[in-house]
Amino acid sequence: MSIASVPSASRIHTLSQRLCNQIAAGEVVERPASVVKELLENSLDAGADRIDIDLEQGGVKLVRIRDNGGGIEKDDLPLALSRHATSKISTLDDLEAIASLGFRGEALASISSVSRLSLISRTVASEAGWQVEAEGRDMATSVTPAAAPVGTCVEVRDLFFNTPARRKFLRTEQTEFQRIEDMVKRVALSRFSVGFTLQHNQRVVHRFEKARSPTEQQRRVAQVCGPAFIESAVKVDFDHNGMKLYGWVSLPTFSRSQQDLQYFYVNGRVIRDKLVAHAIKQAYRDVLHEGRHPAFVLYLELDPALVDVNVHPTKHEVRFRDGRLVHDFLFSALHRSLAEVRPGDHASSSAVAAGGFGGTSPPVNDSGIREQSRMPLFSAGAMSYADRGNFPSSGQVRNQLAGYAAFRSDHPDNTPATSTTRIHPDEAVAASEVGPPLGYALAQLHGIYVLAQNANGLVIIDMHAAHERLTYEHMKSAADEDGIKAQPLLVPLAVAVSEAEADCAETQAEALMQLGLGVERLGPETLSVRQIPAILRNANVEQLLRDVLSDLREHGSSDRIRAARDEILATMACHGSVRANRQLSVPEMNALLRDMERTERSGQCNHGRPTWHQVSVAELDRLFKRGQ
Repeated sequence: MSIASVPSASRIHTLSQRLCNQIAAGEVVERPASVVKELLENSLDAGADRIDIDLEQGGVKLVRIRDNGGGIEKDDLPLALSRHATSKISTLDDLEAIASLGFRGEALASISSVSRLSLISRTVASEAGWQVEAEGRDMATSVTPAAAPVGTCVEVRDLFFNTPARRKFLRTEQTEFQRIEDMVKRVALSRFSVGFTLQHNQRVVHRFEKARSPTEQQRRVAQVCGPAFIESAVKVDFDHNGMKLYGWVSLPTFSRSQQDLQYFYVNGRVIRDKLVAHAIKQAYRDVLHEGRHPAFVLYLELDPALVDVNVHPTKHEVRFRDGRLVHDFLFSALHRSLAEVRPGDHASSSAVAAGGFGGTSPPVNDSGIREQSRMPLFSAGAMSYADRGNFPSSGQVRNQLAGYAAFRSDHPDNTPATSTTRIHPDEAVAASEVGPPLGYALAQLHGIYVLAQNANGLVIIDMHAAHERLTYEHMKSAADEDGIKAQPLLVPLAVAVSEAEADCAETQAEALMQLGLGVERLGPETLSVRQIPAILRNANVEQLLRDVLSDLREHGSSDRIRAARDEILATMACHGSVRANRQLSVPEMNALLRDMERTERSGQCNHGRPTWHQVSVAELDRLFKRGQ
């Protein structure tokens, strides 16, 4: 058996400019979407407020991007296609506080090395435009005059024409276009003041107009994420310690099976970061079904010196100087935003969607209440429902309100929607104009649901799910006030860990003690657990300790103890809540509704299921074809 001879090592030599650029292109130019991203970032850095994207064959044949930015001077055009040439940074201080999207000076050089690139640009001070061209075979450039408006136009043709191996890895035309479309949507959400047009094979696919007012911004978000998202979104706006977080997060009822509607921006740059994802996941932990994902469009602004964007070739990842501070800020802001949502603060998605019903609606008076008098329930001369005994008599109404008045003495926040006067059919709708968000109880259905009437229509409440959430929140509040009670172990538990985990436990001993865990180091890879939280006495202490140490090492903090405690409290709340077929009186049902309006996260039970649902009058009209 012969062994192939190993060739002698070659002498060290400098790589050619073309080969250097193609190596860089392997990191920067993965597919046509990467080209579009880099060129769009250059246009935004140039101050453009209008950008047009033209594509052919999924961007493989042609990518053309025009902008009305500041343009490039004639003398700088050859340098624009050179590697490591940029106008955005010049010193180390600039690198440590990057405020622009592009900064490496690699994009145009890398793109030109694997395509046929043409760049036409004109500045405001120039009377004419200038064009520079480059092909992958020859990196030499030439500048020629060209007619052009103020701004820059970059054409990238025949991507990977000189690297056929890379071209084989591309997907179908439609797949590559979808990737570009997703990229343009992400960029469009990062700059509301910029208008975008996306055209594929001479067909306009998307047109995003400039959005300056809050209404226009919401319209753009709806264009990208869908109307259902913005209808079910909570506005976020928090400032703390020089950091600002704003945007929209979806209600837990608008969850997704995939992470496809998640957009996060740091100083205008779209990123995907583990620390950010963990903080958002923690904020939704109490209200989201396992396996479901939230939808959000969030913007984080902070000092550029506190974030390092030079950690990944594609600039999709960042590194925060103080990751724990950012993590806690994100969690606190989102947790408060979701907790402060009350039933009256946000209409359900179904109720909002029903507003788009195109049928003829009943007339609306000045107060916004539908006039039922013009839509008779019976023919002329027929006996009314009140006269036939199908409508509650004044005595029945008086007795019901008297029972609720007794309930009000213990709950001063409750205000009845009506007086003790007799209600006529024509006045029933008007009576609902005044009242709390969840309205007033009408009846109980199958011993499971509570039916209530509010100003918008009919509210259906799952009484067990609602009471479960109320009980759970009360138990959590009581536990938070008492703090974590620790219980010493009669026999300390020895846990074998890695040396890195043991080091973490030793340095974070105080943090572990605050969580109710008394841990000592016995050896290089051995820990001794001497006390645990009393409520977790039946938990798997070894696994819990490993999870806590893992969180402390990666994020600087851990909520494992609290999550385990809350899981136990959630189980206790579930078993202690009202069950099906429990008959509730009207005052009891109304008490449940008022508690829901006051309690945090009352829109979902402990398992993430909705606790109530709004059926609007428009939906009811559609069901019964009223006004059609």
